[in-house]
Order: sequence, then C-alpha cells, then structure tokens
Amino acid sequence: MIIVGAGPAGIFAAIELVRKRPGLNVIILDKGRDLKERRCVAKIKGGLCRRCIPCATLAGWGGAGAFSDGKLTLSPEVGGYLGDYIGQEELQELITYVDSIYLDFGAPREVYGSLNGDDYTDLIRRAVFAGLRIVPVPIRHLGTGRCAEVLRRMEEFLAPQVELRMNCAAEEILVEKGRVYGVRVGGGELLRGQAIVVAPGREGASWLQQEAKRLRLEMAVNPVDIGVRVEVPAAVLEPLTSRFYEVKAIYYSKTFEDKVRTFCMNPGGEVVMENNDGVVTVNGHAHAYRKTENTNFAVLVSKTFTDPFKEPIAYGRHVASLANLLGNGVIVQRLGDLCAGRRTNAERLAKGIVRPTLKEATPGDLSLVLPYRHLVGIVEMLQALDKVAPGVYARDTLLYGAEVKFYSSRLNLTSRLETRVKNLFAAGDGAGVTRGLVQASASGVVVAREILNRVRGVD
Repeated sequence: MIIVGAGPAGIFAAIELVRKRPGLNVIILDKGRDLKERRCVAKIKGGLCRRCIPCATLAGWGGAGAFSDGKLTLSPEVGGYLGDYIGQEELQELITYVDSIYLDFGAPREVYGSLNGDDYTDLIRRAVFAGLRIVPVPIRHLGTGRCAEVLRRMEEFLAPQVELRMNCAAEEILVEKGRVYGVRVGGGELLRGQAIVVAPGREGASWLQQEAKRLRLEMAVNPVDIGVRVEVPAAVLEPLTSRFYEVKAIYYSKTFEDKVRTFCMNPGGEVVMENNDGVVTVNGHAHAYRKTENTNFAVLVSKTFTDPFKEPIAYGRHVASLANLLGNGVIVQRLGDLCAGRRTNAERLAKGIVRPTLKEATPGDLSLVLPYRHLVGIVEMLQALDKVAPGVYARDTLLYGAEVKFYSSRLNLTSRLETRVKNLFAAGDGAGVTRGLVQASASGVVVAREILNRVRGVD
C-alpha cells in the first residue's frame, strides 16, 4: 500500500491499516521533511518569507496541521464534505473514533463549546439581530506545540511498522487498463503498489489536480475561499473565547449575497506566513504553552464559479500573488485606513493599539489586492461581528492579506473515496474532500477500512 502525503489523512490511514492488519507492507511518501527537521528559516533568522520549496510550515510529517492551532472540531457540520460521501451518521461515528485516537496519543481531555447556559442563549440572540448564523461546534484544542507532540508520538508508533520516505515527492500516478499499479517518485524510481492513497494536503492540491487532468478523472469545482486574517486585542473576544474557544459564524453579504464565514480563531495567538508552492499567504496559530496579547481569526468569502471557468486554485493564487507583488509577501492594513481609502504606512501602524504579531508583514493597501465584492463582504461581516463582540469593527483592527484556502477542486469519488481508477483512493484536504484535522483524519480511516476489506477478500 502506498500513501502519498504524511498529513492527518495519510497518518490515520496508516494507523488504521497497521492496527487492524499488522504486517501489511505500507509506504508513506512526503515531499517535506521529518517533523524534527521542519524549521521555518524566516522564523529562525527573521525577515521575509524565503519562499522555500517545499515550505517547512506546510509540508512534511504532520502536513499543514503539524504547526497549526490544532483544533479538533467534533461536529459533522464543519470541516468538509465527507458526510456527502459516507452519510452524516457514519461521519459522526468516525469523528468519535478519530477523537479517541487523538486522545490515545496525548490530546488534552478538555472540550470547549458547551451549548448550554445563559451565555450561549445570549450569543445566539445577539447573532440573530446581527444577521449571523452561529454554528455550534464542540472543540478539543491541541494548540501549536502540543499538536506537534501528538504527531511525533504517532510517528514513533508507525515508524517500526511502515516505511517512511520523507523528502520524497510523488511525481506521477501510474495506471494501466483502468487499474493503478504504482507511483513514480523523484529520480525516476518506480514504486509498485496494489492500492494507492493520494492525500497530498493543501500544499499538494495543484499537483493532484494536474494528475487528475492527465488521468482524465472528473473533478467538481468547490467554492474558493479568499479573505483576510483579522487581529484584535485578546480582550475584545475574551468573553466568547473563554467559553467557546472559537465562534464559527456565517453571514451572507447584503450587497452580493456571498457566503462569508469566520475560520480558525486563535485566542492569544499569532499571525504567520505560509508558502504555497511559491505564493506567500497568511494564517494563524495559537500556541499551547505561550500566549500573546492578541486574538486572530480569518474572514473568508466563498465564491463558486460556473462554466466556463474551472480553475479556482489558479484564481486564488492570482489574488495572493498580487499581495506578494505589492508587499513582497503579506500586507497588513488597519481597518480604519481601509475604510478611509488610504494606505496604512509604518507611522499609522505604530499609532494603533494593536501590535502586529507578524512583524514581517508590509503596511499597505488591501483594496489593491482583493476584489471589490470580497472587500464588501469582509467589511459587512466585521460590522455584523461587532454586534456580537463590540470592538471587532474598530479603527485599529488589523487585516492581513491575503488568506486563501487551496482545497478548491474535488475529485469524483465513490462512497469509499475511490476514483474511477481501480484501487486509487483520495483523501484529505488536497482532494477537496475535507477542510480540517478531524474530517481529514476520518477520511483516511474510510479509505483504510475499504483497503482492509479487499485484503480480506484476497485472503
């Protein structure tokens, strides 16, 4: 069995395989480094993103989740489309199952997001008046730092039982007569396998899309999510984050009726850069063992494209590249400057009460980067959020751009996540099936169980 990608989907596929059938010949490939060798040069030495390929923050053991905030969202309502394939009931069972595995490897016991009490009732009431829909989500928070520790324990568990090939990029999926038979990797080496699981994560989404085109696999176009990372004083959101940790809100803009959502809230966290195959974008983390004075979260505008356009990843990369062109990476702007139609400069940034946690961001003007309808949706969403958490829509609120989620093309898969090529499976964020740690992990389990069923059939 060959697993392409050492992120949550690939790791959980391997864990399920070796737990249920010890002795299987399993290989995990990843173009990034081993966890202990993953170091962001820009963070260590300071300065702007060096645009390393592959990006140490996104690629390697643990995938993009290794240094993420490490939120386990224990609800089938958020985190992807896996329920569309396997049904909501099975998805809920799998969420409980993968959560238990995270606990086995050291995840904390505490779960945030109690849906009872006056606090929750008051939150829902204020959200209704603001035109927001609150999605109730219980969350187990690992935190950056602890998340890496959990993934390291998983690696130590798997290392004696599977072959781990890091710094090994899959280049080509090999198919003959409608059946997969192997993967060609760097240097031209051919690895043969009876079943192939492609789980390349967001970093490998464009590669998988290219391979799907070459193999003539049908793909559905998911919405592309483009927006900003918002940073405010932690005290502004503390009444909510102390109880719920993260509030997931959905809003439909009055002007264009585009779906706008909050994503990845990080109390006491920091804003970080990511290199997506040469394009620098922004994200956020919250460390398990150290906190800042700020809280950050994403505001993303979802847009579904129709015929004839079928390149949402290319569109997202284009928007992000404008920020790279103008700001040599990530741009930061005060909300007050954006609304006043002027650029934020170093002097205006220094006057604000919010101190940016991403020091490398260039003060600039996001209106030169983001499309008009995206900006309108973002501003309307911040105005609505201000009615739930006063202080969000403030002059000194910082906006970083661009934040883009590259999981926008979804393979046409069976209920067991198999492509029309026999024994070629796809899982995780890179396949467009999931959008987070829990559902990505669950998708790996789905694939592994189907492979095990076929192994038993051979027996």
